[in-house]
Amino acid sequence: MSKRDHSSIHPRRKARIGVLSALYAETLIHEEPIKILNDLYEREEFGRKSRKFMRALFLESIAQEDSCERLIKENLQNWEFSRIALLDKLILRMAITEMLFMHDVPPKVTITEAIEIAKEYSTSESSGFVNGILDAVFKSSGLKQPARAS
Repeated sequence: MSKRDHSSIHPRRKARIGVLSALYAETLIHEEPIKILNDLYEREEFGRKSRKFMRALFLESIAQEDSCERLIKENLQNWEFSRIALLDKLILRMAITEMLFMHDVPPKVTITEAIEIAKEYSTSESSGFVNGILDAVFKSSGLKQPARAS
């Protein structure tokens, strides 16, 4: 799934790309999640903080699959869930999980990261699609964006 050298990107984006790769593997081969993570850690170097973040996001994304799919379906307009590309579904699930169930990153950062990952790893239309769904989920969730410092 690797499209480019990850050594020059921010550790959190690299971790999110790793989680996307792990979710993809879990979807296709149904291996034990911890084995998937360990295999990923062997193939690519991640720092301790990144590994902790990856583990939490990956395991929570698996646990929240049904909730995330429900939210995606509720926010689709003129589109069938079954027609969404697998990578887009996984990017959406990962981002919704991070936004709603992990509270250490502002939602707008999560949305921006998901859009950038979609631009790089999915179709040319995916970033707009991902943006629209995540924005709708964010607005309907009642989450608040932190106030900016003046």
